Amino acid sequence: MAYRPIITLTTDFGSNDHFVGAMKGVILDIVPDAQIVDICHSVQAFDVLDGALTISQAYSYFPNRTIHVVIVDPGVGTARRPILASSDKYHFVAPDNGVLSLVYAREERMHVRHITSEHYFLQPVSNTFHARDIFSPVAAYLAKEVDSLKFGEEVEDYVKFSAPKPKAVDGNRLRGVVLKVDRFGNLITNITPQDAPALFAAGATGFKIVVGSREITEIRNAYAEGAPGEVIGLLGSMGFLEIAANRGAAAQLTGAGKGNEVSVILGGAAAAGA
Repeated sequence: MAYRPIITLTTDFGSNDHFVGAMKGVILDIVPDAQIVDICHSVQAFDVLDGALTISQAYSYFPNRTIHVVIVDPGVGTARRPILASSDKYHFVAPDNGVLSLVYAREERMHVRHITSEHYFLQPVSNTFHARDIFSPVAAYLAKEVDSLKFGEEVEDYVKFSAPKPKAVDGNRLRGVVLKVDRFGNLITNITPQDAPALFAAGATGFKIVVGSREITEIRNAYAEGAPGEVIGLLGSMGFLEIAANRGAAAQLTGAGKGNEVSVILGGAAAAGA
């Protein structure tokens, strides 16, 4: 079977406008046999961290040579750079605003280039739609096996940030934050088993998790292990502590959302109700 290049799209464009369709049209006009995969077009608008979380959770499940286009671009048309980041297995085409930060953190080697070769762009380039006029054609030419070196010079000062980390308040308390709320109303926190191993140990007891209006004292293995309407904790597929409810929206039940504090209290401090 002949190789068909794979190009994925991750954006905050939604599905109500022509934006995604125009991107696909540009790609297919240049490389008609491309396989275009929509990872997500419901990234929170302008939310670079949400885009970084989204692509970091999906990109590594694709075959070698996949090209990932990631567009969450509130600085479109400004001096922010378009970049091409290449790992040993993948290419990423994105604005240089940190949206690839969590990919950088996972990959041992990344080469990042400032895309300056304008002859690969659609002309004229719109100041408000670089996804169509710059990022899509660059991805398409990569799929046609144009060497990544031809798109621009390598840079070292690309934008990257670290996701918020939980902070130890004292020996028994950990303070985290809700990174996102998924479509089921689950609260995805930034707390991992490495941050609070006692919380995820088999048969763990003597703790409480405080978020919004609720205190949670149970860690379950699956959503369905909770009683209807019960707010529980579990280790989700993203590798973080999730606050969830069986067939319910934990965000609604707790009154909490993105950015809200999550406190984990262990041992005697939990028993004392601190």
